[in-house]
Amino acid sequence: MTINILAKSKKQKEKNKETILKNIKKHPALYAMIALPALLFLVFDYFPMYGLIIGFKEYDLLEGIMGSPWVGLKHFKSFFNDPYCYRLIKNTLLTGTYSLLWSFWPPIVLAILLNEVSNVKFRKTVQTITYLPHFISTVVIVGMMMELFGANGIINSIIKAFGHEPIYFFNESSWFRPLYIGSGIWSGVGYNSIIFMAALAGIDQEQFEAAFIDGANRFQRILYITLPGLAPTVTIMLIMRASSIVTVGFEKVYLMYSPATYETADVITTYVYRRGLGGGYNFGYSTAIGLINGVTSCIIICLTNYLAGKISENSLW
Repeated sequence: MTINILAKSKKQKEKNKETILKNIKKHPALYAMIALPALLFLVFDYFPMYGLIIGFKEYDLLEGIMGSPWVGLKHFKSFFNDPYCYRLIKNTLLTGTYSLLWSFWPPIVLAILLNEVSNVKFRKTVQTITYLPHFISTVVIVGMMMELFGANGIINSIIKAFGHEPIYFFNESSWFRPLYIGSGIWSGVGYNSIIFMAALAGIDQEQFEAAFIDGANRFQRILYITLPGLAPTVTIMLIMRASSIVTVGFEKVYLMYSPATYETADVITTYVYRRGLGGGYNFGYSTAIGLINGVTSCIIICLTNYLAGKISENSLW
């Protein structure tokens, strides 16, 4: 019995190999297009995982990764005993959660509103205007924010004109998250709505026509046709965005924060940078923290996917 099973599995493998070779010969251009992105993923995403070993070693540049001595879980224990550990975890989770809660639904609303606009020129104009901020670099966006919300910026000029004291937005920790999240919504709402616009285009238009004939108003059509049609896409996008709770964007935080706002602005990614490259040069410690962050992100995605599958029957796997 076992011999028969092994023989069948070998035959199946051989058939699969033959099928793959036939497909490659039949569609060489398509496989050539896939080859480069696959190579990029291997070089820049998978091969660097070899460096995770540093988290378990007392890394020395001269000795190299394999020559450096093993220290086991020393760096992981040091992080959880670090006086900044609780603050880093708290700031990361709060910033990531608030960003997800406030920035996830505006693209959906924008897509629904644009879908209801019958004037094609107006719709395309709004789409273009809302898409443009996505293509502005993070450095430029933060620079614009500093011009607007700086001590002598436009916002403070308006505040002074009404007889109030200026607000030093970038030096007050309480203003960091509103500025971070608000700028993220502004720069990403248009571009992120594209996927939802595509999902709306896939909904059968006969359903809207039938609902209109039956006397359903615009709000009822959105509630009973548009939203259910968007539900699978929304679920998938939510699962994919769940990891952002712990992987808060390093670039914008690094450009916006200062020692005065560390209380709310300092997150795990910026702390890793400071300890690893910003003067501490403790590569093993920073790698260990980054590994913790990555594993936590993976767990959150898996948990979100599991819950989504149980609640809505829509999931990635």
